[in-house]
Amino acid sequence: MKIEIFALENLPEFDESSNLAEEIFKSLRQSNSGFENNDIVIVTQKIVSKSEGKIVDIRYVRPTDNAKEIAKQTNKDPRLVQLILNQSKSIIRIEPERGIIITETIHGFICANAGIDASNIPGDYNVCLLPENANISAQKISETLTVISGFENVPVIITDTFGRPWREGHLSFAIGSFGIAPLKNYEGTIDQHGKILKVTTSATIDIIATAAELVSGKSSGTPVSIIRGFQYSTSTLNAETLLRPIEKDLFR
Repeated sequence: MKIEIFALENLPEFDESSNLAEEIFKSLRQSNSGFENNDIVIVTQKIVSKSEGKIVDIRYVRPTDNAKEIAKQTNKDPRLVQLILNQSKSIIRIEPERGIIITETIHGFICANAGIDASNIPGDYNVCLLPENANISAQKISETLTVISGFENVPVIITDTFGRPWREGHLSFAIGSFGIAPLKNYEGTIDQHGKILKVTTSATIDIIATAAELVSGKSSGTPVSIIRGFQYSTSTLNAETLLRPIEKDLFR
């Protein structure tokens, strides 16, 4: 199997007036490769949030007493802490010495600061929230690309960068998807030594998200990439499938 990964160039600065799908298609048409059937489109969260108006000026946020107390513990701006609380179901852990707040977001992700950050955002007081529902965002992009491309299905994965337990470094994960099976289950298949696999399941869309980061880095100015040649399965399931329910979580 041969797989190609390439980033789209010459994309504009995105805001609420932007049509992500049209800009992606335009960039692909202008590239030497063009758009091909079964291309998988990987979009970083930041431009989705920008296009959906999820940029907040913290000067207009009023922190509660709880936010102020946590801000003192972590040496954070209490207005930012209030946004973190607003975007969270629960606090998983606070580590005052390193100023770390790990939460379960309203979307069900376990990450630092409810996924809120200020990188690649203009303005000294602006921060970026996660999309309200990245699966719906992926579906809208996919459906528009399907119409304007003429292809039957255009899979879309929306990614964000999270830390990982037990290991240093960050990786991109899928926070939203549409048109592609999130998981590949190998249960019941036979390995090369004749043993039957019982519990092996690959997180396909997370693997794709991380692979795309090789060409679509934080500071490269290339927030959209294409994976070509990967044999995926279509599905009505989305990235929500990857969220482990708390009753199956051994670490909470």
